[in-house]
Amino acid sequence: MASNKAQKIHKPGASDRGPIFSRLIQFILLVALDIGTVWFLIKLADLGYFPLAAAVLIIAIFVNVVLLRKKAYPIRWMLVGLVFMGLFTIYPIVFTVWVAFTNYGESHLITKQQAIDQILNLTYLPETGKAYSWTAFKSSGGEYALWLKDADGNGYLVKPGEPLSQPQPGEASVGALDGQGIPESIEGYQRLNGILAATDKNLMSIKFGEEGKTIQIRSPMEAAELQPLYQYDAEQDAMINQETGTVYKNLRGMFTSSAGQELRPGFVASIKWTNFRDFFISPALRGPIVRLVTWNFGFAFFSLLLNFSLGLAIAILYNDPDFPLKKLIRSLLIIPYTVPALITILIWRGMLNPDIGVVSRVLESLFGWSPPWFTDQWWAKIAILLVNLWLSYPYFMLICSGALQSIPDEIYAAAKVDGASPWQTFWKITLPLLLVAVGPLLIASFTFNFNNFNLIYLFNAGGPPMAGTPTPAGHTDILISYVYNLAFSGSRGVNYGFASAITIIIFLIVGTITLIQFRFTRMWEKVGENV
Repeated sequence: MASNKAQKIHKPGASDRGPIFSRLIQFILLVALDIGTVWFLIKLADLGYFPLAAAVLIIAIFVNVVLLRKKAYPIRWMLVGLVFMGLFTIYPIVFTVWVAFTNYGESHLITKQQAIDQILNLTYLPETGKAYSWTAFKSSGGEYALWLKDADGNGYLVKPGEPLSQPQPGEASVGALDGQGIPESIEGYQRLNGILAATDKNLMSIKFGEEGKTIQIRSPMEAAELQPLYQYDAEQDAMINQETGTVYKNLRGMFTSSAGQELRPGFVASIKWTNFRDFFISPALRGPIVRLVTWNFGFAFFSLLLNFSLGLAIAILYNDPDFPLKKLIRSLLIIPYTVPALITILIWRGMLNPDIGVVSRVLESLFGWSPPWFTDQWWAKIAILLVNLWLSYPYFMLICSGALQSIPDEIYAAAKVDGASPWQTFWKITLPLLLVAVGPLLIASFTFNFNNFNLIYLFNAGGPPMAGTPTPAGHTDILISYVYNLAFSGSRGVNYGFASAITIIIFLIVGTITLIQFRFTRMWEKVGENV
């Protein structure tokens, strides 16, 4: 008995050192990861990327909690996926919402402090300031010095952070002067070629001399005692022009004078609900927005109606078991669905080209006229619906064919016995039962076409353009293509904040359509139960 008890007593050994060593390695790796994260956060903060820094900090805290708490052990297996989901899915959504409440875009791309620093770097030559001709010298360590000559021919030596001095020629630091009054050598420095020095960007940005009385190169021939042109007043939150006394107050991320003059660059600032208010009530945007929203819903509705109708008609036609060669014909009809949409859209764009397009040339030869597919707003819309019909009818043909196969033949036989006509059979039996199966897919198709950016952008980029709109837009633009133009097309004005606001509105519209989907799906299910 005693020997058995002795065998049960646990003795520490190599088996204990294994888990301890493993945990120690994990802890060291976690500490190294945290150090790297802190360094990265400091860099992001210095650059002014505070939203991204906040997201990285939250993710880092989450990783530490998961790895250090035993109760969170099961989540460790999903940790990498959760981190990537946070960075590439959740963070972009949160960032888009944040941008929607700011003026982010065009001249408002940097932080306020970065904008202030850039404006304070602007200089001017006061009335009491002197101008000099200059010659540059450079040390082996990359440091610069200037030899200056004023209008009276006096020579001066100046270095960054040191006061202006007037050494005598022949001193230990300054060699003898040449015929132009420039030292042949300066101790520790090598004289630079004038042409190369004038093109040296580093040299042009250096401020020589002491703080408050700096000398800066203005041109290849002149250096001058420059002073900061602007001074920042934190109490007024304004920039003051030292030369004219003009006050530029902060107005929605741009320092602006009472006369409307602006100092660039601007900076990112919160403007609250302005972007959303502009979308709904701004007179400048009301014209294009109303027409864009109307066409957006019209495009999605008519695309769904035409595509589903043609697909269903073909499915019913080839659902007849006695139809000849139906397998071969079905296979040929599926071809448009197998070709990438990118290629198909470009092919249709070429075929409808008014000059060399085969469709336009055939219509021209038969009727002496072809529609202006790209210049008339209504024909452009018809062309887009036509191309979308070609792209989408095979999909509806496939799903309708499968749904028709699931309807029992006994129901049709009973309807025929009751004397129902083919039209009555379609409306009272086929369509209700079909919608039970394909109803959610119809709503999903409507949602897809509501955001069908590829078709609009690749076919005619939203053209033809609308006339007299303050924000450029096209007659066939939908909201998503309009957002793209606002956010990324410089010719149409870069306004990321307004584009983000419209994106959120589109999300709410699509979300509403999705909720409606569930309601109609339940309605179709009840209809199907009563058939």
